[in-house]
Amino acid sequence: MPEAILFTPSLIDSHALVDVRTPLEFNEDHLPGAVNVPLLTNQERVEIGTIYKQQGAHPARMRALELTCGRFASMVESIADAAKGRPILVYCWRGGLRSLSITSLLKLSGYRAVQLKGGYKSYRSHVISCFEHFSAPAPLLVMHGMTGIGKTTFINRLDQSHCTSIDLEGIAQHRGSAFGSFGMQQDFSQKRFESLLWDRFRQAPADRPIVLEGESKRIGKYTLPGNLYEAMLESHKIWCHASLTTRVTRLLEEYDRQEYRTQMAEALERIRKKLGGPDYASLKAMLEQGDMAGLATGLMELYYDKLYYKTRSWTAELELELEDFQQAEQQLLQFCEHHL
Repeated sequence: MPEAILFTPSLIDSHALVDVRTPLEFNEDHLPGAVNVPLLTNQERVEIGTIYKQQGAHPARMRALELTCGRFASMVESIADAAKGRPILVYCWRGGLRSLSITSLLKLSGYRAVQLKGGYKSYRSHVISCFEHFSAPAPLLVMHGMTGIGKTTFINRLDQSHCTSIDLEGIAQHRGSAFGSFGMQQDFSQKRFESLLWDRFRQAPADRPIVLEGESKRIGKYTLPGNLYEAMLESHKIWCHASLTTRVTRLLEEYDRQEYRTQMAEALERIRKKLGGPDYASLKAMLEQGDMAGLATGLMELYYDKLYYKTRSWTAELELELEDFQQAEQQLLQFCEHHL
């Protein structure tokens, strides 16, 4: 019997991770950095499951052997190519026959391979537990401010030798507003979102602060897991400023594209009730006339600035001017040196 080991985050860096589940299972979520070398196709797994329910375990295993034995050699070759000399960690859904058979085959072929005890489910339990009792590996700096200030751009250009940037909107593929889906696609699962987020925190060094943007509990269709949102509420808070002119300019740089016009009309329709009839009509006319600067200004004055941060129950530890990103970064680093 091959060795079966418990999941620890260090395995992600020390081993070549091989997911032998179906492509459908893999696409829903998988361990960070894993490659998919499926033992069964999506259709074959359904067939085997049906045989198991109707006829029992033995006929199901015999059918699985009939389907898969001819591909063993190519699977070993694919796994070896992906491993590039590293020890191999094989997993399936819950550490059952699929990962056991491939791990055994690799061992017999002379490769250093172990099976993940509990399979993907053990990894998933670890992720859930981490967020349920979330404790950041370093101090959290959460940046707040009105729409268009450039918080995301600023966060992503920070020198990573001094801090760790975690772009929640980039991970979620949504900017967190009625217009936030433009140019992005939330085509993966909540589980996948949580894995990507967990991996970013996993990689964050303990000796430098983590900078991220203040978000609501939901970003598009995804929900911040566990008590991460509550941890962000208790973090070091920064309030960002920029002039209306700068905000309009930055919004136009991001959104003023012909291919977004139809989506903009649909987004305006979604917030029509909140805007009210006259304001909606005015903004719709600007869009139809191509007055994007007027539209951006109107959206901020009539919608975003009224909707977000109407009242703040907290006091910012730092007021940060984002007119000049380079100067703002220096101010942020000075704050970290003196207060963290």
